[in-house]
Amino acid sequence: MERSMIKGIAVGTIAIVVLAAGAVTGYKVLAKPKFADVVAVKEITETVKTPHEVCEDVPVQQQAPVQDTNRVIGTVIGGVAGGLLGHQIGGGRGKTAATVVGAAGGAYVGNQVQKSMQKSDTVTTTKRVCKTVYVKSEKVVGYDVTYRFEGREGTVRTSFNPGPTLPVKNGQVDVTPPEAKQ
Repeated sequence: MERSMIKGIAVGTIAIVVLAAGAVTGYKVLAKPKFADVVAVKEITETVKTPHEVCEDVPVQQQAPVQDTNRVIGTVIGGVAGGLLGHQIGGGRGKTAATVVGAAGGAYVGNQVQKSMQKSDTVTTTKRVCKTVYVKSEKVVGYDVTYRFEGREGTVRTSFNPGPTLPVKNGQVDVTPPEAKQ
């Protein structure tokens, strides 16, 4: 073979290798990955307090309404009983005085007995009592996502659980929620 032919083959071979390398590199540039692999996902939560009204019927005791506010019945009954008792004790003119004193004392005691009975006379009713209680719960507010893209790891926060991959747009991980892309 001629020397020029060998040179031509060598130059041609080198040119083919250079062109092939350029084509592979160009393919790699054109064929950028469209997804980043998700390595780990951690839920971000916050405690939420939700108000809730709780009502119950509670028995309530109150003083019964007084019908005889002047306590006339107790005074009369006490006066009659005291007068009868005083009449039994006295003799002669003292009998009248004992009857009057017994009637007056009995009226006072009867009045006070009725007063005491009225204070302890109660009525039970039912009253509805409501109060607000707070129920605590955990709410997921986002996700810290660790991903691998072109041999490097990175972390982003998303509002959605990404699954096994994250989309890549213009060489950057896209964290737009799937429903917002439509």
